[in-house]
Amino acid sequence: TNSSQARTQSFLLGGFPAWGTTQVWSAVPLCSTYLLVLLGNLTVLSIIRAEQSLHSPMYLLLAMLALADLGLSTSTFPTMLRMLWLETREVSFGTCLTQMFFIHSFTDIESAVILAMAFDRYVAICHPLRYSSVLTNAVTTKICVAIVVRTTLVQFPLPILLTQLCFTGATKLSHPYCLHPDIIKQAGSDTRISSAYGLFVLLSTLGLDLLFVLLSYLLILKTILNLATWRERLKALNTCISHICAVLLFFVPMICLSMMHRFGKHLSPQAYVFTANLHFLVPPILNPIIYSVKTKPIRRQVLRMLCQRGLPRSRVATC
Repeated sequence: TNSSQARTQSFLLGGFPAWGTTQVWSAVPLCSTYLLVLLGNLTVLSIIRAEQSLHSPMYLLLAMLALADLGLSTSTFPTMLRMLWLETREVSFGTCLTQMFFIHSFTDIESAVILAMAFDRYVAICHPLRYSSVLTNAVTTKICVAIVVRTTLVQFPLPILLTQLCFTGATKLSHPYCLHPDIIKQAGSDTRISSAYGLFVLLSTLGLDLLFVLLSYLLILKTILNLATWRERLKALNTCISHICAVLLFFVPMICLSMMHRFGKHLSPQAYVFTANLHFLVPPILNPIIYSVKTKPIRRQVLRMLCQRGLPRSRVATC
């Protein structure tokens, strides 16, 4: 049957645009990048957990973003490092589907968290007097649970639908990890249902999230322009800078990658790989750096940690 053929199938992962996958030394910058992702996001999580004053909606959402970044990185980096260190491209069908599920799930979670953070900024700027009553810790916790439930419900059918397709021979993917549009291209049977559902998931999660993020910022911009002085406008806009950076880092490469998979049939494989790596690898690295630099309480705690490690005890108090 098609199903049994699919389950015994294996895939060959694609390579990197800038270096050969057979050179072990190429794994060093990639491994360093992954360690940087772990260090940055775990630092943000530990600071938020340790500081009672940061147990508020904005920082709970930031912690959720850091968890999504950690999950996304841990879903992608291992197979990339395995290719470089062990020179092993082959991955089993089941492993590929599992990786695909987690990559797309953490991508959806990050998208929804970015939307929730946009709502947080909207309430803080457009309805500041109602902020503490609208966005409580309990409401934020419910939002986070709803994000996980939504993601699980919409993503779960994707791997199940793929098991119904027929794959013949060892097929090579475009990326060093498994993505749904990439796997579908390798199928030798009718992919209309699986492809249509994949498009539905993309539009109903990332597409809707982006739409509501843009709507939130239109309302925020309208409120900011109604403020009396330029100083007030810049102060209000400054509270959104780090979130705007997170939006751009996440959604711009994602839109480019989606468009390329559906309409860029004549593009080189390197273009796919570069855009995908930009989408999956860059936000987990830069998000904690941006929020550490732009968010005063986190920046203060990071500097305090650096002072405690780098200075004698007698001088810690001066930091």
